[in-house]
Amino acid sequence: MNRLLAFAPVLFAALFSTPGWADGAPPAPVPNKGDTAWLITATLLVVMMATPGLGLFYGGMVRAKNMLSVLMQTLVIFCLLGVLWAVYGYSLAFTDGNAFIGGFDKLFMKGVTPETVVATFSKGVVLPEYLFASFELTFAAITPALIIGGFAERIKFSAVLIFMVLWFTFSYIPMAHMVWYWAGPDAFTSAEAAAKAGEFAGFLFNKGALDFAGGTVVHINAGVAALVGAYAVGPRIGYRRESMAPHSLTMTLVGASLLFVGWFGFNVGSAMEAGATAALAFFNTLVAACAATVAWTVIEALFKGKPSMLGAVSGAIAGLVVITPACGLVGPMGAIIMGFLGGIVCYWGVNGLKRMLGVDDSLDVFGVHGVGGILGALLTGVFASPELGGTGVWDYVANAPAAYDMGAQLVAQSWGAGTAVVWSGVVSWIAFKLIDVTIGLRVSEEDEREGLDLSAHGESAYHV
Repeated sequence: MNRLLAFAPVLFAALFSTPGWADGAPPAPVPNKGDTAWLITATLLVVMMATPGLGLFYGGMVRAKNMLSVLMQTLVIFCLLGVLWAVYGYSLAFTDGNAFIGGFDKLFMKGVTPETVVATFSKGVVLPEYLFASFELTFAAITPALIIGGFAERIKFSAVLIFMVLWFTFSYIPMAHMVWYWAGPDAFTSAEAAAKAGEFAGFLFNKGALDFAGGTVVHINAGVAALVGAYAVGPRIGYRRESMAPHSLTMTLVGASLLFVGWFGFNVGSAMEAGATAALAFFNTLVAACAATVAWTVIEALFKGKPSMLGAVSGAIAGLVVITPACGLVGPMGAIIMGFLGGIVCYWGVNGLKRMLGVDDSLDVFGVHGVGGILGALLTGVFASPELGGTGVWDYVANAPAAYDMGAQLVAQSWGAGTAVVWSGVVSWIAFKLIDVTIGLRVSEEDEREGLDLSAHGESAYHV
């Protein structure tokens, strides 16, 4: 299941301008107040994830001298990209263009009014376009902010902002268009109409890749960028020689808890309606996070002798990441299995894989978001099968469930995950190199030792 695009008014005009109605056309569909109220709530929950949730989660894991720098980066990135989303991001992601990028029809939100609507996943059901654009803004703005954990504590603030603009433009927007852009269900009136609609859909949508709430667009995309950034910026001074323990696990728990709650806006809001699919996504999100927390806690106790609070919250986030692409598509037992596997595999990603790669991914963005996103994308193809309790895929032409081919779906999911890895990796590497040869990526050794709070922002999180 994928996002909807914003030309529902055109579709409805075409579909309903047929004889048989007293006045030649039925009443235009109007948004349901329950759906609208839920999506407003979901959007606010995702805003909470970014600030304060992500800021406190990341901030607690860095050293005290860099706490404010992380808070500053998450807040400013979110706000900067929110503006760019309105200027050109929404148009390039959710209008007609080609298979990889949209067009400029809605540049500066041109043509979007309180009266314009977008389709949902049900025929004849719409949402206010401003609300859909707002919900998508929060995804576009929080995803780049996830990346900063890969190179926290040693990068220039100016370099961060320039990179985020480049990555948002050339990686996030194309991935969102490739995965989530399609004509909406009302375009699928016949096999011929469906084929015509496919001409305007995104590359990965046409490949059949399923991404309910952002496994490829958000987590793999950001995780790979963080890994590339960690390599490009280089390790922190004293890495593996000096203590770099989190300065406040209490802050990290508070931030993780806000992320946990906010994730229901992220995942459940992606149903676009306050209905049965939203309920399924809600339950799956909850049980997957619980299962991953248990799995991480147990495996850490087995391998390290003691379970840690940092491990438990990492497990919760891992479970949320893994279930994101699947939450509205799999059954509860599938979600629990995905959560357990996510806790185990992401534990390896943060420990074994990180050592194998020899990289200072400061806050384990790739180990959790990258590895978890890849795992979740692939497992979606398995557990979306109706034979394993999933919903399968819907045939909008026949208005009935389509035949489900697990092998073919795994190929489609591999296309999604592989494209996200390569696309984000290439864009990120080029962007980091361009910045490095122009203004430079790293702060000076003196500034890094002093801490970015004082050296970059002239403030301190704590006054003794």
